[in-house]
Amino acid sequence: MDATLSFLYHDLITPDGKIVELTRIDKKRVHANVLIENISPSFLGFSIEKESIFFNLKSTLAQLGVNAKTIEFELSKSHRKGIVSLDLFALSREGMLFLSLLSPEAYIGKLFAADERRRVRKPIYLSRMFRRTDREGRPLLSIGERQEKSNWTFEQIDGRMIAFLPLNPGIQSYDETVNGLIPLLAKALKHPEIKVRELIHLAQRWEDKKRFISNQLLLVNTPPLHIRTVFGRVVDDLLPEGIKHTAASILQPDTMASGNIYELYGESSEELTQIPLEFYTLDPYREHVFFSDRDQLQAAIEDPKALFGAIQTAPTPTHHKCATFVVKGEQLLNLKPSDWIQAEPVHEELPGFFHPKEQAEKVEKYMHSQPSYPYLEAIEKGIITSQGILLSRFFPSPVMKRMLLSEQVYECLKGIYFAKPSRSHGDFFSNEDRSMLLDLAKFGISIFWLDEQAREILRYVPKPGKDSGMFVPLSKVETFISATMIGIYGSSLVEGTFEPLIRELLEGLLKMKEEFEHHLLNVKTPLALVTGGGPGVMSVGNRLAKELGILSCANILDFRSNGSSIVHEQEQNPYVEAKMTYRLDRLVEREAEFHLDFPIFLTGGIGTDFEYALEETRRKAGVESPTPVLLVGSPAYWKEKISSRFKSNIDAGTIVGSEWVSNCFFCVQNAYQGLKIYEDFFSGKLSIGPKGPIFPEGFRVVE
Repeated sequence: MDATLSFLYHDLITPDGKIVELTRIDKKRVHANVLIENISPSFLGFSIEKESIFFNLKSTLAQLGVNAKTIEFELSKSHRKGIVSLDLFALSREGMLFLSLLSPEAYIGKLFAADERRRVRKPIYLSRMFRRTDREGRPLLSIGERQEKSNWTFEQIDGRMIAFLPLNPGIQSYDETVNGLIPLLAKALKHPEIKVRELIHLAQRWEDKKRFISNQLLLVNTPPLHIRTVFGRVVDDLLPEGIKHTAASILQPDTMASGNIYELYGESSEELTQIPLEFYTLDPYREHVFFSDRDQLQAAIEDPKALFGAIQTAPTPTHHKCATFVVKGEQLLNLKPSDWIQAEPVHEELPGFFHPKEQAEKVEKYMHSQPSYPYLEAIEKGIITSQGILLSRFFPSPVMKRMLLSEQVYECLKGIYFAKPSRSHGDFFSNEDRSMLLDLAKFGISIFWLDEQAREILRYVPKPGKDSGMFVPLSKVETFISATMIGIYGSSLVEGTFEPLIRELLEGLLKMKEEFEHHLLNVKTPLALVTGGGPGVMSVGNRLAKELGILSCANILDFRSNGSSIVHEQEQNPYVEAKMTYRLDRLVEREAEFHLDFPIFLTGGIGTDFEYALEETRRKAGVESPTPVLLVGSPAYWKEKISSRFKSNIDAGTIVGSEWVSNCFFCVQNAYQGLKIYEDFFSGKLSIGPKGPIFPEGFRVVE
């Protein structure tokens, strides 16, 4: 088993071991050698001193009056097994009968590693679990009918938390049917898949007697007990003098209203009234800990240094997919390559729509090969119960959407952090990726891009009312959500002399914020500027926005040539703060997701022409409420681009009823003219929309 899958097993206990050799000493005692196999590599007993490891007997044997004393044991991490030598002895008549029927191949117990580092020392660790439940609504920690600690007494003794459980009146004993049950139980121990403990209750009876011990087995019980978040261990040293608990002293974290029988022996004149328990924490994955309780983790994921340091621990080679699930701040800050699951999924050609069975099988196979799959499967199955974050080298494949949006996973997964959007396309998301981003956000799963280029943590934020979003610096999320969007369309090849005009327009809008109460422009509404993120006028716009404190955004397209077309490759300019990326085959979707409130057109080529047509169509179709669009430059330039087409459509009768769109476009030669258009619009004086005038050139020239 890969060490990175060790979260599938508890790290304080081994599997149950079976008797491989049995020697009968007398009718009350036998010697047994117990073989334990398939021990998890993460079992802490491999690394701590032997004195802190002990054999825990199955409660089935202990309740029937059998106890165990460990003589010695040996562990082999390389072979993942152990051999325990122990004596079994009877404490009662039932115990003697059971020992007489015990034989090799019976599974009788396991090793427990009482690691001091995992001992619960602070009361808050336990108290925060009261009144909390697991996903099935079962209490995480309670005694009695109510999910609270009123029946518990807690004390801090010798630097550890001790819970004193009150006992119910009376004792438990057996009726005559137990003699017929014991042979069945002895045989059932050879089949570990059979749960036999509940059968014992059929032969038990309650007796109204005092709880004194006089050289015999004493069975007592507490109110119904739930322990899901820790291991409990009976503390012999805190029992009345002369009383000991059997070797079945561990309460496992699957105890649900059944761990209430305790087996004691010895002699004492003091009546037993309570059971002292100490506690050991589980593997962090299994602690049922809420994300809100992880203060250190929450602090770490807001620290770029911590997150970038964590992602850099991912194993090589760097083109391989890998992922890890993090539930504690200490875990994040101390990640090692071995803590990641690494995979190299092979994407087979899918047979397509007409072969649904084969298609489903190959997709399922590909999903199982993803490095995040073991973690998500463990969450779905309830093996991982603590809330945490998924750290991944690449954004998860869309084939994982089904698991990521399952009820169990989205309740447990509080964030996805990745370093690259795609292994095959680098920084550029596919259409399926962007669809999954929206779905994850709707289900409350936060997504973060650890952008190495910007050396910043970017969070995916959907734009309210739009089926799209951007990755935004953490400090700018609220700004992006509420911002009025200004856009600059123009050439990546020609920077022109537009910088002074753009600066004046932006500075003028910032000043107007203090003067107007329009829903798109007021003192409380921030501004954001969007470009295509490339060089030329786009770079100018992003740089000026950043200088003026306006959120600088970009929809960035992968213009890298595929070899079959002539496309001028463009690099992202260094002034972009918030962004979304697109692959070249989704050019149209990219243009549709600018969602600009106030577009500004500068000199541009084919791409700019397409963007102009799209803004025109948006207004005509009513997708956008009419807002003014500025065309910066000489009227002659814009007439050559726009007027002949507009007149041709009028002459052909193809835009009847939509001619009014021309009143949304304004040709300006300086910033003053542009700001005057904006001022008239925000004050309600601008004649714009279906009831406004029609301009024969397709736009209005501002004098």
